[in-house]
Amino acid sequence: MKISEIKTDCRLLKGDVPCKPNKLYNAHCVDEKGNDCKYYDPIKEKILIIKLGAIGDVIRTTPLLQPLKKKFSEAKIYWLTYAPSMVPGNVDSILQFTSEGITFLNSLEFDYIFNLDKDKEACALMNSLNGKIKKGFILKDGIPFPADKDAVHKYLTGLFDDISKNNSKNYLDEIFEICGFEYSGEKYILSSFDEYNDSWNFDSSKKIVGLNTGCGGRWTSRLWPDERWIELAKSLLKKNYEVVFLGGVQEDSKNKMFAELSGGKYPGHFHLEKFINLVNQCDLVITGVTMAMHITIGLNKKIILFNNIFNKNEFELFGLGEIIEPEKKCKCFYSPTCTNKEYKCMDYIQTETVLNSIDRLLS
Repeated sequence: MKISEIKTDCRLLKGDVPCKPNKLYNAHCVDEKGNDCKYYDPIKEKILIIKLGAIGDVIRTTPLLQPLKKKFSEAKIYWLTYAPSMVPGNVDSILQFTSEGITFLNSLEFDYIFNLDKDKEACALMNSLNGKIKKGFILKDGIPFPADKDAVHKYLTGLFDDISKNNSKNYLDEIFEICGFEYSGEKYILSSFDEYNDSWNFDSSKKIVGLNTGCGGRWTSRLWPDERWIELAKSLLKKNYEVVFLGGVQEDSKNKMFAELSGGKYPGHFHLEKFINLVNQCDLVITGVTMAMHITIGLNKKIILFNNIFNKNEFELFGLGEIIEPEKKCKCFYSPTCTNKEYKCMDYIQTETVLNSIDRLLS
């Protein structure tokens, strides 16, 4: 075997250990007769997706893989992220945003780089990487800026509240547009992590309703009152639903109290993959705009989404549920804390409204 015969463009070549065909069949890049290996899978393009986080954002970006795989069927796709376990397995190389990952990426030349984050570190990296075509966001004069015209719409909605309020496109419309595609209903790609299936003790003869009671530590403007969660849980139990409280470590003490006062179940808080499998046990989840919302959609579960501070056009529910907004208008657009001294709009989502929506979706 000559060093000049090594196929460094083969998808299967590792470079530091034997490839799978060599392990299984003693295959070489070129056989003794000078023929290419029958397992040779040449890479025609290298594509990098930069989508670091948050976790929900990574999940809701996964539909983009479908048009990329269709248009560039022989490409090698790399994804740089803070949440590697959320990136689908059909991505060739999943890298974390570390010095090691960045050093590796700087050694490559990409045909396309799609940076979908406006974080300064992501945009700065976009500037420094070698790419023939760059789409999404770069850094200009030290601030995030569109790489080309396809990213202008998404950029402006993030800069000006009045433009954001009038936006009629959902997130997937926007990121497909950034990458030069037209969104046509492609769904999330998310594992249900079935290895955790035997961890639960729920009554599967009943419809299971998950109540995701939190909304992240700083977004208190989106919280539904505690007494409403308790009232909802009691009403659902009377209707013979199985009720499960969902949340992370921040909601732990609250969810324990809710379960004790209502009679619903609270199995605890878990690492991400096990939490996803917990959500997968539910038939329907009630949630604010959180990571759990994207997990619920990714698992193709019914959903009721509480929304007050965001433009509801941003959300794609894929026909899985309903968006419930307060009867009194929210005056705190995109604000993490309620600034309205007259009333708290989330007090004006009535329990009965939520119950009726649950019955409709699970009938």
